[in-house]
Amino acid sequence: MKPNTFSLRLSLAALALCLWLPAQAQNIAIVNGKPVPTARLEVLLQQATRGGQVPVTPEIAARVREEAALREIFAQEAERRGVARSPAYRAQMELARQTLLIRELFAQWQRDNPVTEAEARAEYERVRREEAGTEFRARHILVETEDEARRLIAQIRGGADFAELATRHSKDPGSARIGGDLDFARPEAYVPEFGQALARLQRGQVTENPVRTQFGWHIIRLDETREVQFPPFESVRPQIEQQLAQTRLQQFQLSLRDGARTDFRFSQ
Repeated sequence: MKPNTFSLRLSLAALALCLWLPAQAQNIAIVNGKPVPTARLEVLLQQATRGGQVPVTPEIAARVREEAALREIFAQEAERRGVARSPAYRAQMELARQTLLIRELFAQWQRDNPVTEAEARAEYERVRREEAGTEFRARHILVETEDEARRLIAQIRGGADFAELATRHSKDPGSARIGGDLDFARPEAYVPEFGQALARLQRGQVTENPVRTQFGWHIIRLDETREVQFPPFESVRPQIEQQLAQTRLQQFQLSLRDGARTDFRFSQ
């Protein structure tokens, strides 16, 4: 979601909330003489609508107003009973305080260090350079024994249809039902023995001998080759930006950890 769209939804949510509140109201209720401020309701409303992603309806607004009043009633009773002075409460409050501080620290850091379009495009081009090369579209038949594989190779040489044999005999459940088709992939995507045998084939050629891997014995045919296909930058830009932002945040976290004076030994 674009930032301006997100802000617009929040603005609409706030406007919708105001329609259900008394004009110029500063509080939504008075509980035992203590006001429940409208600002608290707005926070609860954002949580209930997942930050504005869910439309604000009269039912949601009414439910959130009721929750705000109930929370004040329950909180006052907890205070009256001295819950706030208990060690368990104080320990949990400290953890909650740290959680909120840390969350806001990281959110603030990401706001101050956004991923630019130029950085996202540079990452896109880097991946393109690294992944550039030839993709191979192959079919294969996987069987359990070398003898069975050799018999099938002989049938193929005699004119038998490769795809039909794959459907009937292959032990690979993913490709057998589509005639052994593995679609386009780089040889490096397969186990080494398979990928090396595939890379040596010419278009339309079948391996002369069965290829053994950890899965069994393979008969491989190369159908087509093409240069690696990449989606347009704009279609993958959000994923690239998210990945870069996450990587940067992790680096920021590590820099804080490594720069701290502590006798604690971290695992990594």
